[in-house]
Amino acid sequence: MSWTSQEVRLAARPTGRPDASTWEFTTTQVPDPEPGQLVVRVELLSLDPAMRGWLNDVRSYLPPVGLGEVMRAIGAGRVIASAHEDFAVGDAVSGMFGVREFALSDGTDLTRLDLDLAPMGTWLGALGMPGMTAYFGLHDVGRVQPGDTVLVSAAAGAVGSTVAQLAKAKGARVIGVAGGPEKVAWLRELGLDEVIDRREGSLMRAVRRAAPQGIDVYFDNVGGELLDAALANLARGARVVICGAISSYNDETLAQGPRRYLALLVFRATMQGFVVFDYADRYPQAVAEISQLITDGRLVATETVLEGGIVAFPDALLGLFDGVNIGKLLLRL
Repeated sequence: MSWTSQEVRLAARPTGRPDASTWEFTTTQVPDPEPGQLVVRVELLSLDPAMRGWLNDVRSYLPPVGLGEVMRAIGAGRVIASAHEDFAVGDAVSGMFGVREFALSDGTDLTRLDLDLAPMGTWLGALGMPGMTAYFGLHDVGRVQPGDTVLVSAAAGAVGSTVAQLAKAKGARVIGVAGGPEKVAWLRELGLDEVIDRREGSLMRAVRRAAPQGIDVYFDNVGGELLDAALANLARGARVVICGAISSYNDETLAQGPRRYLALLVFRATMQGFVVFDYADRYPQAVAEISQLITDGRLVATETVLEGGIVAFPDALLGLFDGVNIGKLLLRL
């Protein structure tokens, strides 16, 4: 038999925010798997800020999505047909399936999900790429230590909320930055030591008040004005972790660079970018530690799940930049 799968393809490279002209909806037939293949019914799609960068025809850590290609996306679902010795019908799996309802796979880079340990959505959030990003960015790049003061931008998002809770578990003092009273209240419920609403007043003054002795680790998901505020308030030997810059992803021109970069000299600090895929061989270590924190009640894995199926993908993706989510943003197919 075969399955009719609706897909979203890249029709045109966007300038600024993606709109209806960016995407093309197509339908394809997914055949029965041949030996060594399996078919997955994709149930959840991960919506990640990196997806916006994948639309740009520039040199990066992954090649851009090609015009006419299915939009790149991580998803999770169940195996519905298998001729692969390592996967059985009914297995829950995740992988880079793309924005499609059914995926034919040869099993490469698929992860089998233990749904007794955590639900499927959590395997795309705290136990998925955002959690891995948080773990290795904080520990390997940020080199967090007990007693450090850690500032986290976009702290109510998928990566930021995991960073904040991992830092607390490490014994750090954690300051989160988020937008709006709902997110601020949620972060306080998680036990952060200080929470800054980026929509209220001067970020420079707010960071200085929250960290009068300076910041030891700044985990940056945002860039822009907040990066300058952090740089101006570093402690000696600080580590600035460059994870992303969602504030500028839809800008039509290149964002102005940080104006306070000489603080790195003054405070003998470092600023380093990283890509989570470089740590793939150590994902099991991070999964084990994060899942134990979840089991112990020391880390709350939160997902915002949007409904509407594959036709809702264009608007769901924009929700990332409009801040609709608390925790991980997912689309149910």
